[in-house]
Amino acid sequence: MRLKDKAILIVGVSKGLGYALAYFLLKEGAKVIINSGNKEKLQEIVDSLKNLGEINYISERVVDLSSAKDVLSKSYELIKRKLDGIVISIGGYIEDNVENLTGLDEMINNHVKYPLYITSAALNYLNEGSTIVLISAMRGIDKALPNQLSYSISKSATAKAVEVLASELLDKQIRVVGIAPSWIYGDFQPNRDWKKLRKLGDVKAPPEDFARVITWLLTDEAEWINGVVIPVDGGARLR
Repeated sequence: MRLKDKAILIVGVSKGLGYALAYFLLKEGAKVIINSGNKEKLQEIVDSLKNLGEINYISERVVDLSSAKDVLSKSYELIKRKLDGIVISIGGYIEDNVENLTGLDEMINNHVKYPLYITSAALNYLNEGSTIVLISAMRGIDKALPNQLSYSISKSATAKAVEVLASELLDKQIRVVGIAPSWIYGDFQPNRDWKKLRKLGDVKAPPEDFARVITWLLTDEAEWINGVVIPVDGGARLR
């Protein structure tokens, strides 16, 4: 297994991407810690996946540097070792425009500030050769839409953060990479044939398609990929 005995923390787990990612990481042999502020959701995910391998959870919402440090400290206490990878998948989507900036603070917090707090806090808990994965979006690196101002600019900042952080962490031998999904559609369901749910060029795709790319980025097969954001949209941008 490509991630055998690697310890991976997923921050901001949902019933979609985070759930799917935990599933594939366990299938690849990783030890997984999942995090969000919803204890019931985390327990449900752990109960459904614990037969695949070692999975634990930390129920705490990251809102500042202090809470980020707390989550990282608790991850170390759980497994008594440093991490080999962190995936920051804190979500959130709000439509707004320059005349009505209803989503500005939340989008900047979720997609810029909180991931940077987590990355800063993680540096003392990452092994040499580890990987940090951030989640941007096609709207952050491709065509702009008029009703996604705060979301798009925050996801664009996420993409730039991948590059800047990767350059900063070269000497620590820590990679920083990202993906830019199109539309992650629906909740994850273990063991289903998700490929029947989409075709090339679709704007929407199930969480499995994105989780599998992240899983690969965390393996040694991707160790020469650094400081870039990979578009993951099935070619929808080509329409």
